Amino acid sequence: FVRGEAERRQVRSAFSRYLSPALVERVAGNPDQLKLGGEKKNMTLLFADIRGFTTISEQFDAHELTSFINRFLTPMTEKILAQSGTIDKYMGDAVMAFWGAPLHDDDHAYHSVTAGMKMIEALDALQPHFKSKGWPEIKVGVGVNSGPMNVGNMGSEFRMAYTVLGDTVNLGSRLEGLTKQYGVQFIVSEITAQAAPQYLYRELDAVRVKGKQEPVRIFEPVGGVEAASEAEMEEIGLWNQVLEYYRFQQWQKAKEGLKTLAETYPERMVYDLYVERIELFEAESPGEDWDGVFTHTSK
Repeated sequence: FVRGEAERRQVRSAFSRYLSPALVERVAGNPDQLKLGGEKKNMTLLFADIRGFTTISEQFDAHELTSFINRFLTPMTEKILAQSGTIDKYMGDAVMAFWGAPLHDDDHAYHSVTAGMKMIEALDALQPHFKSKGWPEIKVGVGVNSGPMNVGNMGSEFRMAYTVLGDTVNLGSRLEGLTKQYGVQFIVSEITAQAAPQYLYRELDAVRVKGKQEPVRIFEPVGGVEAASEAEMEEIGLWNQVLEYYRFQQWQKAKEGLKTLAETYPERMVYDLYVERIELFEAESPGEDWDGVFTHTSK
């Protein structure tokens, strides 16, 4: 009994900083499921940070900036923990989390996408509070990716952290960075979208991100499939047709569809982005062997 209690105390101490209290108790109650060394698992991770934080931070003194960051990260963390996520680390205005460890989660992709959607909703609810304090309105960028990664206690003899490593992690970080390129707040990889079919997605592009040669299709979560409106379905249907024209270099047909979409949904930056891209391709053809993939040269 004493040995068992000592083991549970050790587990609670190790994971209380990463997990919700309920999940910590699950881990403590089932220590056999826990591996404190490194292991390779199929998981999902999430990156989120404030758009344009450097400019925003210049408006605050040290005390106000601390209050601002705490007010932002607290509800973001709550949404992650509510979906059984594990907090990896905070990086200034950013938070990194993952699903699938230390306890197995068959629905890790769904839980991560749900967390991302809830985080954006929570940020919208925060805006009146920010405005009342004279703080600027903020937008968040969220990137989610699924796949194999190494997870465990990693670091040095002086300091260790329960974290994840691998190409899947690096791509997740790149996806978060791409949100500003497409004027959206949330981007997931094709693997994540396929693993969480409960959501409706808008395909944004097929891209090669900096540091990787293999192309990946990226998507913006729109909302739950069952809650999707007829207008949303029609918009995505027309957009998918535009993407097909674009990838077959049928520029005129693509532009006609984009004109309709841009007039109906002027707030969608991605439609203007494709109009500009097509105009460049009309001036200088990408070539007959073009695979429809756009290469991003910055993070």
